[in-house]
Amino acid sequence: MKNTDKKEIILDATNKSYGRLASLVAILLQGKDSPNFAPNVLSNNVVIITNIEKLKFTGNKEKDKKYYRHSGYIGNLKEMTLEEKFSKNPEKFFKDTVKGMLPRNKLNSLRLKQLIIK
Repeated sequence: MKNTDKKEIILDATNKSYGRLASLVAILLQGKDSPNFAPNVLSNNVVIITNIEKLKFTGNKEKDKKYYRHSGYIGNLKEMTLEEKFSKNPEKFFKDTVKGMLPRNKLNSLRLKQLIIK
């Protein structure tokens, strides 16, 4: 018998550290906070995050950390700072970070659907 009761966890991101919040969300989505944890079972946690724009980054990461992408053509290396990438789309940036912290298996996309950013 499956337990279909969803447990909503609401987190406020105001003045929270970016990496610490992302790792907490990854743990909650996997269900590792539950005594009934099993790696092959989808947890019943739904994580809702508010005020994602007010996250803080420690140190000089906003200016110094760079993200690169390349199209494959000569001279087409694009570069963005963390500040530019985060201000462009903070929801997608945070979801990509959490996705990288989740295990790569069939439950990955189902777990990401349980992450709601408002």
